[in-house]
Amino acid sequence: MPYRAPLQDFGFLLDHIVAFDQVRQTERFAEATPDTTNAILTEAARLCEAVLQPLQRNGDLHPARLENGVVRTAPGYADGFRAIAEGGWLGIAADPEYGGMGLPQTLAVVLNDMMSSACLSLELCPLMSQGQIEALEHHADDWMKALYLPKLISGEWTGTMNLTEPQAGSDVGALRSKADPQPDGSFRISGQKIYISWGDHDMAENVCHLVLARLPDAPQGTKGISLFMVPKFIPDADGNPGAQNSLRVVSLEHKMGLHGSPTAVMDYDNATGWMVGAPNKGMAAMFTMMNNARVGVGVQGIGAAEGAFQHALAYARDRKQGRTPTNDTGTIIEHADVRRMLSMMKAEIFAIRAIALANSVAIDMARATGSDEWAARAALLTPITKAQGTDTGIEVASTGIQVHGGMGFIEETGAAQFLRDVRVTAIYEGTNGIQAMDLVGRKMMDGGEAAFRLLQEVEDFAESARGPFPDMAEDVWQAAETLRETTEWLVAQNMTDRAAGAVPYLRAFARVLGAHYHLKAAIEGDRARQALARVFITRLLPEHAGLLVQVRAGADALYALSDDELAA
Repeated sequence: MPYRAPLQDFGFLLDHIVAFDQVRQTERFAEATPDTTNAILTEAARLCEAVLQPLQRNGDLHPARLENGVVRTAPGYADGFRAIAEGGWLGIAADPEYGGMGLPQTLAVVLNDMMSSACLSLELCPLMSQGQIEALEHHADDWMKALYLPKLISGEWTGTMNLTEPQAGSDVGALRSKADPQPDGSFRISGQKIYISWGDHDMAENVCHLVLARLPDAPQGTKGISLFMVPKFIPDADGNPGAQNSLRVVSLEHKMGLHGSPTAVMDYDNATGWMVGAPNKGMAAMFTMMNNARVGVGVQGIGAAEGAFQHALAYARDRKQGRTPTNDTGTIIEHADVRRMLSMMKAEIFAIRAIALANSVAIDMARATGSDEWAARAALLTPITKAQGTDTGIEVASTGIQVHGGMGFIEETGAAQFLRDVRVTAIYEGTNGIQAMDLVGRKMMDGGEAAFRLLQEVEDFAESARGPFPDMAEDVWQAAETLRETTEWLVAQNMTDRAAGAVPYLRAFARVLGAHYHLKAAIEGDRARQALARVFITRLLPEHAGLLVQVRAGADALYALSDDELAA
């Protein structure tokens, strides 16, 4: 089924919901005028619809494969990546000094949303490069920026991130890879890394790996980790790919989905690398890339949800089955339960897309103004974007299969691919449980002040909406107040009790924010926007109450059963 980029939704969100105009008004992003934005998004939509979407099934049916030490990609992927690179899309938010467009991160998020809908497996490759570009811009020495950034931005080279090891997953501090300093200032990197997305391929001249490793005298844990650039081919004196580095792809993972995206086990055997940032400060540098990737992964979930929704909607409008209440078309879209599923899918996508774009606006404003409040808001919204974005992708894709009925379980319809592809997004870049614990832990170290400021805005807007929409405004105000009270309770608890309620707390927060943005859409939009807002506020927002009951339950009941009793 052809993909249609939801440009109308993006335009409405940017202009009326997330206040993107304030980004345009900063000196840094003054060139992101409405005309420029429209031209950029229209061209990106054309790329995704005409070039990337036709590759979606290719990657699933013809997975990446390892042949004689080289990874071969799915048919058409190299041409698709070349179109992305030649359009300048890899550097949409990158520094113009090195060939980037210098546009706001918010527009990069819209681009990634569309690419994820069209072909998620291929979109992963530019996402990794975008994250590496940002990490190098913030932490690399000038010589490294001058050498690597133009190549990454042009797409001549691509980037990866290497954190995970067989014994060190979420506990990155347990990694064992080592880095031995050399007289010429380089390092010899040795160790094995797993789950490396796009760890090798045949689409670009070079693959540049950012690798976490330990110096010989490094302290234990995360405080003793450094970051290194380790390219597949060592650049020669002219900056071109030279000798093969001492690294190799051991194998490619056989995965549930994302078959077109090669996920590699990488082995480094005294490979030549160069330090990025300061010694033993690798986690700080890598977190620049990880935070970029966490927003990006949340957006992957949103894009997959959009693709699954469009697929299910087209099927429901065409499939004739049973007697319908209206007999208008005789297709299943006239059945109340199918209409319920489709309406809730659309409402969910709008809500989380608004959260992700508000997150991106906060990132852009923090960069443009240096404001601590904007930075705190961006930090607060990042785990919500990642976790709720990916959960939405999974749930909407699963519902899409349900809309198809038995045909959804048949691979030829393509409905199942959306679920298989998106399922991992709730796991990588920090599982959604880790995101939730980050929200109630590190992001609440301010005593909840950033959260309270955001909730005050929700309540103030709900107050202003009581005239035109008294019932919806009251529901949103009450939900925000209940969340405020629970947040006050939460920040007074120990970390174990916070962690026990972290996931329902994050989801409740997302429900309240989603309702807030739907209420704004009802005020700013037409009858259809108002009807969709009512779907979310009456059918999805009420979940927050039960979720907040779970938050206040604490940890005791979770530990009341012993390990043996759980296994009995």
